[in-house]
Amino acid sequence: MTDSIHMRALIVDVANGPFRLASIERPVPKAGQVLVRISASGVNPLDGKIRFSQAAHAQQPLPAVLGMDLAGTVEALGEGVSGWAVGDDVYGMATGIGGAQGSLAEFAAVDARLLARKPRNLSMREAASLPLVLITAWEGLVDRANVRPGQKVLIHGGAGGVGHVAVQIARALGAEVFATGSALQRQTIERLGATFIDRHTAIEAYVAEHTAGEGFDIVYDTVGGAVLDASFKGARTYGGHVLSCLGWGQHSLAPLSFRAATYSGVFTLLPLLTGKGREHHGEILRAATQMIEAGQLQPMLDPHSFTLETAEAAHELLASRAATGRLVVEI
Repeated sequence: MTDSIHMRALIVDVANGPFRLASIERPVPKAGQVLVRISASGVNPLDGKIRFSQAAHAQQPLPAVLGMDLAGTVEALGEGVSGWAVGDDVYGMATGIGGAQGSLAEFAAVDARLLARKPRNLSMREAASLPLVLITAWEGLVDRANVRPGQKVLIHGGAGGVGHVAVQIARALGAEVFATGSALQRQTIERLGATFIDRHTAIEAYVAEHTAGEGFDIVYDTVGGAVLDASFKGARTYGGHVLSCLGWGQHSLAPLSFRAATYSGVFTLLPLLTGKGREHHGEILRAATQMIEAGQLQPMLDPHSFTLETAEAAHELLASRAATGRLVVEI
């Protein structure tokens, strides 16, 4: 039990350290913030990298409360906040980055611009699984590539976190979608409505098969490394566009240039780190909510359930790569 000015939270004290359940001071919303009573916290690979001090770009020093994605209910409003009321159900990627307290806690004070109303047809658990991957997919396909009806779109890693959402967004906006994955992921990718491509197939082979050698209008790489290099060979000549949310390392742009194609990187954390563009995160979530409520976009969840007491197991499952969907800790 905690009193009215404290709350339960999970803290990671040092790199590679365990989670520690503690009673800490409950935050008070500042101007422009809302206090959210958290119902569920999404688990992302980046949370694990922060925990192991492998994510300097996230600027989240330890000790820290981890967790970027949340779904919950507005508990209180800070000064100057409009458009929200106590009792509103919300979701967003709004915590756990740049020194901000994360969502593995009972409450968080978050920038109201980063939130949207929770889709009516999703549970808190389902909603908490979406914000980071949804915003990442949207920023690539919609903001950078302007996906539109009739285009051929290739998603690398179509059964993954960003990938399974990207497939659904592209289809909802009228594109013909193709997605790479393992043989075990074929059924999932086809159920999402994409044409399955075995990830071990040479890109030249499926460019020839599915585009008559012309290349895809949009290629979204969610895997990185050699897959990004291969993506440059898959873009349509004159006007193809390659996106990546994992553009680490050094890559030759020559294959892309020879096709008169273009490239964009996606760095979803930037508004949380700089304070610029936060309104757009809320706008993306509101637009995606319309898709969700229209039945065009559904999260893919792993069946395992976790609480603050068992969150360690959620992170272990994520690290094992054995999860069959998004992982969520219910608070």
